[in-house]
Amino acid sequence: MTIKIYGIKNCDTMKKAFKFFAQHQLDYEFIDYKKQGIDAQLAAKFIKAIPLQTLINQRGTTWRKLDDATKENLNQETAATLMMEHTSIVKRPIIEFNQQYEVGFNSERYEELFL
Repeated sequence: MTIKIYGIKNCDTMKKAFKFFAQHQLDYEFIDYKKQGIDAQLAAKFIKAIPLQTLINQRGTTWRKLDDATKENLNQETAATLMMEHTSIVKRPIIEFNQQYEVGFNSERYEELFL
């Protein structure tokens, strides 16, 4: 099973995921979208596979700093633009495996999926 982890390296939630994978000696490819950015293709891939309510972090400071009109008009098109302009708005980690996606860190869920 090929595992890709998308996120931002210095995020506390990401550190929990990295620790889980290290403890269980699971190999993965890490894609740091803070450094590499999110292009239209990756944004579209995420939006197609993950509901916006799950994908977009509406609790973070990036979301709170957006104007009300942007928040109210969130849809697949606007989400892609937001993700490319504000990579921190994407929940993390996003784990891609077997053409499936898992968003966020949950050790019990990870055990079910990867062990």
